[in-house]
Amino acid sequence: MEDIVVGIDVGTTKVCTLVARVEEEALRILGVGIEPSEGIKKGVIVDLVAASQAIAKSIERAEQTSGMEITSALVSLAGAHVASVNSRGVVGISRDSVDEVDIDRAIDAARAVAIPHDREIIHIIQRGFTLDGQDGIKQPIGMHGYRLEVEAHIITASASTVENLRQAVAASGVEVAQFVLNPLASAEVVLNETERQMGSIVCDMGGGTTDLAIYVDGDVWHTMVLPVGGNHITQDIAQGMRLPITQAEEIKKQHGHSVKSEIGLDETVSVRPFGEDQPIMISRHDLAHIIEARVDEIFTLALQEIKRSGYDGLLPAGMVLTGGSSLLPGMRTQASRVLGMPVRTAQPENLIGLADKLNSPAYSTSVGLLYWATAMHEMLNPAEGSRRRRKGGRDWTTVRTWFKRLLP
Repeated sequence: MEDIVVGIDVGTTKVCTLVARVEEEALRILGVGIEPSEGIKKGVIVDLVAASQAIAKSIERAEQTSGMEITSALVSLAGAHVASVNSRGVVGISRDSVDEVDIDRAIDAARAVAIPHDREIIHIIQRGFTLDGQDGIKQPIGMHGYRLEVEAHIITASASTVENLRQAVAASGVEVAQFVLNPLASAEVVLNETERQMGSIVCDMGGGTTDLAIYVDGDVWHTMVLPVGGNHITQDIAQGMRLPITQAEEIKKQHGHSVKSEIGLDETVSVRPFGEDQPIMISRHDLAHIIEARVDEIFTLALQEIKRSGYDGLLPAGMVLTGGSSLLPGMRTQASRVLGMPVRTAQPENLIGLADKLNSPAYSTSVGLLYWATAMHEMLNPAEGSRRRRKGGRDWTTVRTWFKRLLP
C-alpha cells in the first residue's frame, strides 16, 4: 500500500490542504488545495459555517488535484487560547533497569497535573529524565536505578475551540487524526539539528497570530502564541492611509518595508483612499513608518515572552523566522535588532511533485504537518519504518521515541 499522508493547515488568512506520497528521498506532493480563510480570527473559529465551507473547498481542491479521497488528516492549531505548563512525574522503577513501562508511568504521573475541565491536552513533550538524582539523561531505557523522574512540557488548548475546529473539518467527512501546534509543525521543516541542540526559537508569523517554540538540547522547552500577526499590519495601513483593507493588503505586499531608514524620502506609491475620486501619491517612507511600528511591537512582545520563559540565555542559534508575514522586506533585520540575536528566514525544501507554490515560508506549517503524518505512519507500521531505515530513511527507534513524547 502506498504511503499517503495528508495535512490541513487552517490559518487566519488561508486554508491549505496537502496530499503527499512518502518516498525514500523526499515527499512527493500529489494534491494541493489553497483557499482564502473565512470565519476564522486570530486562529479561532468565529463563524462555524463559513469556516467549514472554506475548509471544504480546500479539501475538495486537494482531492481533485490528487485524484484521491481524503478521509483522515493532521490539522494545525494556533490561537491565543493555547497555553503550556511544565510538570514533573516521579515513579519507582519496577525492575532492575528502566524499561518503556517505567517511562510511560513517569509521563502519566507528569500529566496528572491539574488541568481545568475546559482545557484539552494537545501535546506532552518529554524534556529529559533524572535517574536516582542524576539529571540530563536523554534515554534511560536499560539503565539501572531505583527512582525515575521525567520533566514534561504540557501544551493545552481551549476544549470548545478545539471541538469547533474538529467539527469544521468533520463537516467535509474528514477525521482529525491529530492536532499539531503550528510552531511545532513548522520546526520540522525549518530547524536543522544543530539549531535544535544549541538552542533556538522558531517564530511562525501568520496573519492572525505569531507562534513561537523554544528548542534546547533537541527538545521543545517552551511554547507560546501571540495574538498579533500580518493582518494587524494591514489594518494599521488601512487606518493610517484611509484605505480599504484589500488595497492596504496589496500595498503591503508590493511596496511594504519594515525598516523605514532603508526607504528613500522621495519614493512614492499610488493609492486611492476613501473619499477620493482619483488616485493620489503617498510617501513609501510613511508607509514603512506605519509597518515598522507594528513589527517593533510584535518582536518586543516576543522578546518579553522569551524572557518570561527564563530561557533567553540559552538561545545562541537565535531565531528562525517563517510564516507568510516573514516575507515582508526588512523583517529579519528588525527581528535581529529588537531581539539582539541572530535571525534567519527559512522555508520548505526538498519537495517534489506539485511543489512550486510551496517553496515559501507561508507554507512551512502546511508541509510540517506532512512530516508529522509521516512519523505517525512509521510508528503505526514498524515494518515500513524498518524498510525506510535500511534504505537511508529515518531511524525507526528515533521516530517512535520522538512521536510518543509529542502525543497526548
